[in-house]
Amino acid sequence: MADLVHPARALWWLFEPVHAVTYFLPEGKAALEDAGLKGAWRGYFAARSAPLGAVDAPPVIAAFFNFAPSMVERALPQVWTYAGPEEALAARLKGASASLARLLEHVDREQVELATDTLEQAAARLDCAGRVLSAANAALPRPTDLYERLWQAATVMREHRGDGHVAALVAAGLDGCEALVVRCAMDVRREMLQPLRGWTDEEWEGAASRLVERGWLTEQGTVTELGRIRHQGLEAATDLAAARVWEDYPRAELDRLVAALKPISALCRSQLPINPAGLPDNT
Repeated sequence: MADLVHPARALWWLFEPVHAVTYFLPEGKAALEDAGLKGAWRGYFAARSAPLGAVDAPPVIAAFFNFAPSMVERALPQVWTYAGPEEALAARLKGASASLARLLEHVDREQVELATDTLEQAAARLDCAGRVLSAANAALPRPTDLYERLWQAATVMREHRGDGHVAALVAAGLDGCEALVVRCAMDVRREMLQPLRGWTDEEWEGAASRLVERGWLTEQGTVTELGRIRHQGLEAATDLAAARVWEDYPRAELDRLVAALKPISALCRSQLPINPAGLPDNT
């Protein structure tokens, strides 16, 4: 029998791939390059941090959490000399809309509208106190294009959960590199995740050593029972922080949202070349 998961986590599994298309699909990359943001990481850091304005590296290091500071500093604030936040915001919407329009060409438009309307309603009800990235995205103007609306609503929802996850990691006493080391010790390949987040081997091994000292990992790098329990606790805290918006939704309405979003999410997920968010293999 499949393990039961919190509804907030199950819904994240569905809207996370919708958000991710802008960073991995060709339309998103092309739109960012057309705006002057050539290079995948220039585009990523500019597009994701653009709701905060033309910020320097420190706020982004804090908000993105598990990227090596040196990696962020290579992109910011220099990216703003190539394109400002307004251009980056426009480019990410353009790329996301084009990607979704292509992927969802054969999906019933009413189904897309239902998923979009419900996600927008949920996003409008979010409490973004203490959640900087979600608050900044929620404050952006509502687009008029259906696919732009779907992407923006999914983005507000996923950044809200992400902000809560960062808070849970901090409360658990983990820094950005340590959080990745724990995750890779469980079910994600280090060879995939470490380069994507920019940590050196020395930084990675240092984080692993600290986790061994604190009882999260064994000397061989596997997760201890204590580490597994604490990891489960921080994931539960993340679910709880994301759950409030869904608590008053009637079950029938949630079922309709899931039914509408599942095929949309599956099509998006099928086009993602990698899985940096650590989504389960079968959602």
